[in-house]
Amino acid sequence: MEPIPRSGLYYPNKIARLALTALEEVMGKNGLNAILNLANLNHLIANMPPDNLERAFDFADFSMLNGALETMYGQRGGRGLAQRAGRAVFMEGLRNFGALAGAGDLAFKILPLTTKLRIGIPAMAKIFSSTSDQLSTVEEKDDHYVYTIHRCPVCYGRHTEKACCHMATGLLQEGLKWVSGGREFRVVETNCIAAGEKTCDFNIYKEPIS
Repeated sequence: MEPIPRSGLYYPNKIARLALTALEEVMGKNGLNAILNLANLNHLIANMPPDNLERAFDFADFSMLNGALETMYGQRGGRGLAQRAGRAVFMEGLRNFGALAGAGDLAFKILPLTTKLRIGIPAMAKIFSSTSDQLSTVEEKDDHYVYTIHRCPVCYGRHTEKACCHMATGLLQEGLKWVSGGREFRVVETNCIAAGEKTCDFNIYKEPIS
């Protein structure tokens, strides 16, 4: 794969570590090592980023990781793996971040679903905007929310025909499940920077599918 030039934009080490750990759980150590080799990230083999919030993991590396999944497993297979990894990233770490830590409390659990979403979706955006160089905003529409990533680490520097930020989709799906107390929601990426749009936009439909 062609390397992506450094972006000068960073994720905290912890989120990158969670993503790599999630991929290892999904595809095994050998599978992860093959992906890291393909993504020109072999320095990370048996050498995970430290478990801290220092902004030190370049968006270019995170994007290469996601691109390598699609290159190795094809569009559909790569999408499935990336979504599973995104869900695991949320489950393993992000739900304990400050902005969402209260979502497990009884006072939050008894709120109506519409209120949970109105509080929880911007809280997810806030985690990324406050701990990384990923800027995220949320806008409420009639039947859905639009979750917008203005600087996206998942597709940074890549060019694709279709929306490709599957890890972000999985992360949002699992975040919504946590915030809502176990419901599943439809999340669709409608615009993608890699496909030529200005932002990566995700429609989160208010009506749960289960």
